[in-house]
Amino acid sequence: MDGIEGLRLLLVEDEFVLALGLADVLGDLGAVVLGPVATVGDALALIERVPEMDGAVLDVNLGHEVVYPVADALVARGIPFLFATANERARLPERFAHVPVCQKPFEVEAFRDAVAALPSMAIRRVA
Repeated sequence: MDGIEGLRLLLVEDEFVLALGLADVLGDLGAVVLGPVATVGDALALIERVPEMDGAVLDVNLGHEVVYPVADALVARGIPFLFATANERARLPERFAHVPVCQKPFEVEAFRDAVAALPSMAIRRVA
């Protein structure tokens, strides 16, 4: 077992082909993929409908919007997540300095290892 088997993971990615590929990788590793969803609104709705999530993979740029409201909602619920983005870490808001970043393009093994580490992450809850 590699730490991913059985995890319920939200996948937020707006690039259709990449979303399908990541969902396949996660599914092949035994994760239960929630989504993928491509918008902030759809992600927030899914978080409300499915409160029992183990983690999330968030693309930062979703078309003309950014994923930060989703990240804030996950922090508020204590759900660990990582950013999968081509952005440099320095461009992320300071409140997400502790969040792991899987830099695109990435190798499948690096992505798997980053996702497998999610359950052990300490989340800073919003007061």
